[in-house]
Amino acid sequence: MTLTPQMFLIICPMLFLTGLVDSIGGGGGLISLPAYLLAGVPVHQAIATNKLSSACGTTVTTLRFIRQGLVNWKIALPTIVFAMLGSSLGANLSMKMDEGIMENILFIVLPVVAIVVMNPKLFRDNEDAQVQLNAKLWITAILSAFFVGIYDGFYGPGTGTFLIIAFTVFAKMNTRAANAQAKVINLTTNLTSLTIFLLNGQALILLGLVGAACNMAGNYIGSGLAMTKGSKVTRPVIILVLVLLFLKVLGVI
Repeated sequence: MTLTPQMFLIICPMLFLTGLVDSIGGGGGLISLPAYLLAGVPVHQAIATNKLSSACGTTVTTLRFIRQGLVNWKIALPTIVFAMLGSSLGANLSMKMDEGIMENILFIVLPVVAIVVMNPKLFRDNEDAQVQLNAKLWITAILSAFFVGIYDGFYGPGTGTFLIIAFTVFAKMNTRAANAQAKVINLTTNLTSLTIFLLNGQALILLGLVGAACNMAGNYIGSGLAMTKGSKVTRPVIILVLVLLFLKVLGVI
């Protein structure tokens, strides 16, 4: 696919905004994937290129959690295995599916994911909860890694949120610990599915790397902002991007 200046004019500010929103309140993936679609990138290549962009940011964040000693490797190591299995299954399924069907599913999935991500009632922060290596935790971690991994390999937006919800609601982790474990799984699913998409020649590498740089710049600036009501900023932005995407599909823009 030939890259045009117009694509970069759309991707650069949108991916910067993705990083900004992600750092403030999460849900950046609901902006980045539609951004590539709005730029005219076909759905398979959009998913693949979005993986490239998001993998860079997720790597930086995951390393930060590891350095802070927040990752429990007794939990992380088995989840990495199941995350790889799930993500590879999802990515291969995505590659085999007709592009028209993928687009139709996408326009159903994105609003549903947006509702979940922007619903604060689903998050339960057990601040004083300690990580207990019991059967419930192992089952939650392994099943979440596998099934959310399938979803991330297939599409991706909201993956981190789904994992955090699983760990806080079902495994009773505090949000900080859940976020750390989620990042390890998310990085694994990103890299696994990205490898499959790269082997199939789907990722637009230059566009993805430029998008990644803009994403990390937005994340860096956003993380330094003292915003106590991040959802008031992130929700309208996510809704606006999804509306623009649907207007494009309808041929209005």
